[in-house]
Amino acid sequence: MADLNTKQKILNAAIHLFNTNGMANVRLQQIANEIGISPGNLAYHFRNKEAIIEVICEDLYEEVTEILSTYRIFPNLMDFDNQLSKYLSFIQKNPFYFLDILEIERHYPELCSKRQFHIEKMINQIRKRFDFNQQRGLIKAEPSPGIYDSAANAIWVLITFWAPQNLIRGKKITAGTRQFKKMVWAQVYPYFTKKGIAEYRQLILPLLEEYS
Repeated sequence: MADLNTKQKILNAAIHLFNTNGMANVRLQQIANEIGISPGNLAYHFRNKEAIIEVICEDLYEEVTEILSTYRIFPNLMDFDNQLSKYLSFIQKNPFYFLDILEIERHYPELCSKRQFHIEKMINQIRKRFDFNQQRGLIKAEPSPGIYDSAANAIWVLITFWAPQNLIRGKKITAGTRQFKKMVWAQVYPYFTKKGIAEYRQLILPLLEEYS
């Protein structure tokens, strides 16, 4: 049990340092210092930084898989808003996963391949939400072929690059729950029917107003 606890402490420290300094700028010595162990003790559990990153990304892969499983649980717009909350919570806990996206792609191709699977599934889910809510009478018929495909891709970009764009603009990386959700819903709002607007105002707006 002690070994497991030490391993988890190492992983937690690594995530903290990656979030603070970026993956490329963190050394094993820093991770060891963070939890008060020797580099040799750390090496007993993980042979190098790459091994730590692989385990962390595997854990994060499982977390994203869990988020993607929370699809079509609620029979209304709350379903997407609930999933957005989970995406944002993941971003806030692991901003490095998005800030260092190119680092991961260049140096960890196997991890990148798994990530690609999640990306395609995420975009596909968003796209299907347009079809589902069109059947419910909340979304208009597609104005032009491919419009909803583009909207789904735009929403994915917004979610994925929420942390990087905050950093570039000099804002707190994990800030803005209300703004995050407002921007995502703004991609959907123009396609609402009157019925869709009514449900949005009834279910979603009150939630947005709860955030500062």
